[in-house]
Amino acid sequence: QVQLVESGGGLVQAGGSLRLSCAASGNIFSINAMGWYRQTPGKQRELVAHIAKGGVTNYADSVKGRFTIARDNAKDAVYLQMNGLKPEDTAVYYCNVQLVTLMMIPTTYWGQGTQVTVSS
Repeated sequence: QVQLVESGGGLVQAGGSLRLSCAASGNIFSINAMGWYRQTPGKQRELVAHIAKGGVTNYADSVKGRFTIARDNAKDAVYLQMNGLKPEDTAVYYCNVQLVTLMMIPTTYWGQGTQVTVSS
């Protein structure tokens, strides 16, 4: 069993900042890529930011220069610092972790989702 626990969502005014956190725990052998996705009603889940095991990052064009993804390998955690938030950033944000379990099975896990609401 592997659990992902997200935190840090909320309501913020446009221009404000939020920091999302996601911590993995359980039967983990190793973690490869980690990322954040977001979804709004009626739309597909979209990639926001991704960080490889070695630390290489990539971002959706819409968040470049405003969001920063980071990971703490000692804590099996991934973070998303969101600055300069815009109303169009309003969505449910999900962390995504690609890992290998103690049974040596590659698996992808999703967090439970955290609501981010940006008011204008």
